[in-house]
Order: sequence, then structure tokens, then C-alpha cells
Amino acid sequence: MATNQIVEGLWRINLGAVNAYLLDGGELDSARRALTLIDTGVPKSEGKIVAAIEAIGRTISDLQHIIVTHCHPDHSGSVAVLKRLSGARVYMHAADAAMVRKGESWRPMTASPGLLRRLMFTLFVPKKPTAIDPCAVDEEIRDGTELPIAGGLKVIHAPGHCAGQVVLLWPRRRLIFAADACANLPNFGYALGYEDLELGKASLRKLAALDFDAAVFGHGNPITSGASKRFRDAFA
Repeated sequence: MATNQIVEGLWRINLGAVNAYLLDGGELDSARRALTLIDTGVPKSEGKIVAAIEAIGRTISDLQHIIVTHCHPDHSGSVAVLKRLSGARVYMHAADAAMVRKGESWRPMTASPGLLRRLMFTLFVPKKPTAIDPCAVDEEIRDGTELPIAGGLKVIHAPGHCAGQVVLLWPRRRLIFAADACANLPNFGYALGYEDLELGKASLRKLAALDFDAAVFGHGNPITSGASKRFRDAFA
């Protein structure tokens, strides 16, 4: 596990095959010690995430918000135990919140175009349901929701990879949390698989119309400058 700072107030937690993110709004939050976690890794990732929180000089009790971008088990896998440890409020889109409340985390997907992505999909993407601990979701978020976290996070519903997939725009830092709407692994482009590829393409065209400098992903390294142009060139 490695933790590195992307921009002021944002750390990437590298959990191996997937990333989670710690967001510290600092003076932008009314509760100055509030931390936000975006995604929670596979089941049993909580130890690495608690260690990452401690590595930036904070404690699990500072974690007040957990945003799960979609229900897949590499993103929702540890949300229940982290909620129990921290008492944090959990946010998800309604389409996927209904599944996570029941401990469900999977819908059928098909591989994205391209030989390498199809190969990686075959090797690494589960083909059958993965159980997770059921978790209460405190707030269902939807397209256009403005969360009063770190100076404001705008929710963008971006289905395709997953029906409840949300992307988060952080205007204060001109950064987008793309989650698995797309990926930067093995290179920048489509995620490895989609429930509905055409719907995913439509969501990516919507993201390509936005203006931001940096992008971070569920899978792969961040793009720290010129990110919106990369999205336009790839998806517009």
C-alpha cells in the first residue's frame, strides 16, 4: 500500500489493483477535522485504509464521509467495516445503494473493445457475484447533487460501466474523480468492461464537455494536467 498526495488536500491510496482516495477539505469544511474517503477497495482493505489515514497524521475518528462511486466489490468491499469503525456517513447513487444494502455488488458486464482490454477483462474481472458485507447507505445521491464537502463536490451520474456509477467534480481544485467511467490502465481509455458500452460512451461524452485540469481514476495513475483535453480527444 502506498499513499501519495495528488493536489493539496487529496491523497491517493494505492490498494494494488484499485485506488481509493482521501480528501481533506481543511478550511473549506465547517468541521475542520473532517476527512472524506472515496471508495473502499475490496473486502478486508480496511487495515490499509486506516494505515493511510494515520500516515497523514489523522485518525479513523476523523473520517466523516464515505462516497462509494459504484457497487462493484473492488470499490464497495470494505465500506461496511469502515462505517462501523468511523461512524462515517455513506453516500451512493440509488441504483447501486439498493444492492450494497443487501450485500450485493455485481451485475453482468462485457469486455471493452481492444485486444489488450479484452484479455485483461478475461483475466481480472470477476464473472460471478462477489459477496460483501451489507451496509446502510445514509444518503442517495443523483446527477447534479452538490455535496457540501471540501468546498463542494458535484455529482455526475455516469452509467455504463455500472448503473449507479457516479463521477465527482471538485471545482475548487479543478479535478475530476472519474472512478470507473474510464481508466488509465493499461493506458488512458475505456474501463475494462461495461454493463452497457453505448451508455458508457454517452457518459464519457458528457464528461468530455467539462472543464478540469486533473483526473484521478479507480484504476491507474492520475492525469495531473491537461486532463479535460485528454478526455475530449478520446471521447468527444
